[in-house]
Amino acid sequence: MHEGAALAPFFIDSFLDRHTFGVRLRALRKGIIAMDTTLFRAALLALTLILTGCDPTPPAPPPAAAVTVLEGKTMGTSWRVSVVDRDKAETDALREKITAQLDADDMLLSTWKSDSALSRFNASTSTTPWPVDAAMADIVTLALRIGIKTDSAMDITVGPLVNLWGFGPDKQPTTTPTPAQIAAAKMRVGLQHLAVSYQAGQQFLQKDIPDLYVDLSTVGEGYAADHLARLMEQEGITRYLVSVGGALVSRGMNGEGKPWRVAIQKPTDRENAVQAVVDINGHGISTSGSYRNYYELDGKRLSHVIDPHTGHPIDHNLVSVTVIAPTALEADTWDTGLMVLGPQKAREVAMREGLAIYMITKEGDTFIPWMSPQFAAFLQSKKN
Repeated sequence: MHEGAALAPFFIDSFLDRHTFGVRLRALRKGIIAMDTTLFRAALLALTLILTGCDPTPPAPPPAAAVTVLEGKTMGTSWRVSVVDRDKAETDALREKITAQLDADDMLLSTWKSDSALSRFNASTSTTPWPVDAAMADIVTLALRIGIKTDSAMDITVGPLVNLWGFGPDKQPTTTPTPAQIAAAKMRVGLQHLAVSYQAGQQFLQKDIPDLYVDLSTVGEGYAADHLARLMEQEGITRYLVSVGGALVSRGMNGEGKPWRVAIQKPTDRENAVQAVVDINGHGISTSGSYRNYYELDGKRLSHVIDPHTGHPIDHNLVSVTVIAPTALEADTWDTGLMVLGPQKAREVAMREGLAIYMITKEGDTFIPWMSPQFAAFLQSKKN
């Protein structure tokens, strides 16, 4: 139906039904109603125009725009960029810029590369202010702020414990770390030992113990995803979905002219099932889970998520936390802290801070979801 024809049914139903039209014709023939011939012809012409203007077949939707998907490896995980309506030359050039940018991000934040900016800071025993890139200062500032809000459950100085349990650059232990080893590692952990300062236009990190070890792997994916989104904007791309590991950012519509949809996976390594689907347009989303990165030691399954308070991998029944926030970095920083806290404390923090979160706990063989009211606004569908 054309836009101007929307009133056509109203005119026909209200004024030109068969009964009324027939009565007026008979009355005309009997001379009861004297209608000017010209006026009558005009009325018939108007009716014809109304009827022909109503197209019973809706216009065909525009053809879907082509979506190009670029992907690769970075930071020990995978990256993926989906963009709409770009030709081969444009996407080839874009791939080179993506790769160069992600390589630079890795050289900034990696604890696996000894020559990265972060590794150089960790290797130094100096307790004087250490000059760093503005991006690193911003990341650490956000991590410290959210660390305080999670009672240090989110702790970027937990690196010594991560390494002790074999989830960092060090090799996995062959036996469970002893209480003495865990206590010694905990002595090198604590947000109170790290500070960010700004002097004369330069940013600095400063530690107050020589062997403090900062690990930004829990927030690196979120930072890199946001950085990719900024690259898309710089390239004039307004329809995209970018991801690094479990952190994603989207903007605009997909190739079919619909919002980009993001699926939250059911937290199991045995199936690729969808737990829920959300529309995050203009936001960042990140998921932390204990169901993928783990190993078994002395007959026990150990999660890569380390509780800085206990010094041990988490062992509660919260298996997945997804957070939607204004940026992927914020979402990535919150999800780790909430994952450490466990279901009850995580729910309390989410309600206090007004966070959009989706948690999944495991009871026996059953997965039980819970979402905050803020998260429900993004939800498109869910599975039981």
